[in-house]
Amino acid sequence: MADAKKLIRLSYKAYLADADERLYDTTDAEAAKEAGIFNEKVKYEPMVYLCGNKTLFPDLEAAIESAEIGKETTVTIPCEKAAGARNPKLIELHPIKEFYKQEINPYPGMTVTLGKRTGVIMSVAAGRVKVDFNNQLAGHDLKYIFTVTEEITEDKAKALAIIELNLGTSEGFDAAIEADKVVITEAEICKFNQDWPIAKYKIVSDLRAAFGVDRIDFVQVWEVAKKE
Repeated sequence: MADAKKLIRLSYKAYLADADERLYDTTDAEAAKEAGIFNEKVKYEPMVYLCGNKTLFPDLEAAIESAEIGKETTVTIPCEKAAGARNPKLIELHPIKEFYKQEINPYPGMTVTLGKRTGVIMSVAAGRVKVDFNNQLAGHDLKYIFTVTEEITEDKAKALAIIELNLGTSEGFDAAIEADKVVITEAEICKFNQDWPIAKYKIVSDLRAAFGVDRIDFVQVWEVAKKE
């Protein structure tokens, strides 16, 4: 059995640490509205994070792991330790007809996907579209203000939080933790949700890391509807 990793919830505000310190991501709905980045499809609440998962910049990961619960922490990460410098070779010109074929009417600031790459349109002129495929954080120092709101320690709550982390919701799921395995009872949505097969692989990996077990069982229930 491997060592288990810590599971937490945290709230945060993420800024480009330039002169205007522009907010680009947050768990705070009011802050998102003030910055003009509010998205109605996003659930603004403290997010689940599995420490040591290596999905954040190393300096931010280290700050989160050492943070005191309930205490606001600020960390600034220099460009070279974040998304790196901007690469001029990733700024490309594409014929406007490539966009018309996808029924896209391109304009500056639009996020587009060409092939398997996502970029932002910089300009449209003379039948050509200039697209920047750099990571949008590239070339910027970053500033994070965050608070670890809680450490999730109860076994069932941990398992459901991991499902929430990877699927966006844990509603309808159940979990049981045994000595050598974790048993997940799938929600009804798993039978119809196209994202479930992909999310399942990551859930397995995270459950193993959070509980230090090798075996994860999934139970799918098919029940006849009761007659009135």
